Amino acid sequence: MAKNRFKENMVEMPIENHRTAAWANIEKLKNVSRVPIPTELEVEHAKEWVDKNQK
Repeated sequence: MAKNRFKENMVEMPIENHRTAAWANIEKLKNVSRVPIPTELEVEHAKEWVDKNQK
């Protein structure tokens, strides 16, 4: 039986586009966990987007 190898071949293909995400403009990284911290302006933009698109 042939095995489906599409997933193995397409590992480099991105699942989502994160160019406009709030963390795209990284101000700093946390020391141990390496979590990106966005600028305050980006956090405000993200909050406005969530508030506007809330159902």
